[in-house]
Amino acid sequence: MTDCDVLVVGGGPVGLAAAVEARLAGLSAVVVEPRGTPVDKACGEGLMPGAVAALARLGVHPAGHPIAGFAYADARHRVQHRFRGPAGLGVRRTVLHAALAARAQEVGVEVLRARVGAVEEGLEPGAAQVRAAGVRARWLLACDGLHSTVRGLAGLSRPARGAARFGLRRHYRLSPWTDLVEVHWSHEAEVYVTPVAPDLVGVAVLGRRGALRSARGRGGGGGLEAVVDSVPALAGRLRGAVPDGPVRGAGPLRQRTRARSRGRVLLVGDASGYVDALTGEGLRVGLAQARSAVACLDAGAAPGAVGRAYERAWASGTREARLVTEALVAVATSPARGAVVPAAALAPPLFAGVVERLAR
Repeated sequence: MTDCDVLVVGGGPVGLAAAVEARLAGLSAVVVEPRGTPVDKACGEGLMPGAVAALARLGVHPAGHPIAGFAYADARHRVQHRFRGPAGLGVRRTVLHAALAARAQEVGVEVLRARVGAVEEGLEPGAAQVRAAGVRARWLLACDGLHSTVRGLAGLSRPARGAARFGLRRHYRLSPWTDLVEVHWSHEAEVYVTPVAPDLVGVAVLGRRGALRSARGRGGGGGLEAVVDSVPALAGRLRGAVPDGPVRGAGPLRQRTRARSRGRVLLVGDASGYVDALTGEGLRVGLAQARSAVACLDAGAAPGAVGRAYERAWASGTREARLVTEALVAVATSPARGAVVPAAALAPPLFAGVVERLAR
């Protein structure tokens, strides 16, 4: 006899969203997460309009700062696009996590404070149930992030290709000067500035490890402050701003998988494979995967049929984002990096089209 229909490993935003999806579909759900609420991590914190709509469908309405669009800038060029439809939302990660946790509790999701060290059963093609952390379930959704333990236990990890990129993030207490997400392109890294509250901005830096470990920065910020200081326009705005919290890091960002399912285990969100945070639509894609995974769960279907259905849904739902991000990262890590912003500035309609496609 099973303890629940869906066991969700990982209680971050995507894991909680998957559990809420399960409950809204009439399934019982248990989330296994060793950390308390809220959980913080290094991320850009800008929700695309599609992500805002996906959260609203789940009954989640976090407080934040409206985001009207995106701007790319370097030392001599700037191009921006304002969303044609609904706005996005800048939300501090802890605020988003708390809102999802409250909604999960409201719909009856059980949260187990534990760590998964093994998947005892459920990886075989004909498995009748899956068991982990002492919980037996019909299905296990692995939503445990970039460095997914379950992905490794299921033998679904693949070696990453290309240059390893990392991210750093810190908040600053000051009023946002724009309602856009600004992406400043320095020589070796990208700096994302996202308004997340009336008196708070988040600054995230993406780049290779060497670029983020270069010179010591001011204010104890290390590589993040050093990269910010290399962007004069941004450094001037942040000069004197009081940091709110420590610098947090994440990476390596690129993660590859052999498949997104095995037996009664489905990989969801960053655990299912990740390219880069450069386009800012990671949460939108993760929420869509959570919805697809739950929609594919059929109590009467064999694991193989469910796995094949999810593989098709995963490929279809992530294809465009993966292709755009792969192409942009390839250019960003090549000698042509310096041409990204000038090319976008020369073709505003093309820039607008890419932003609109990723936003929805």
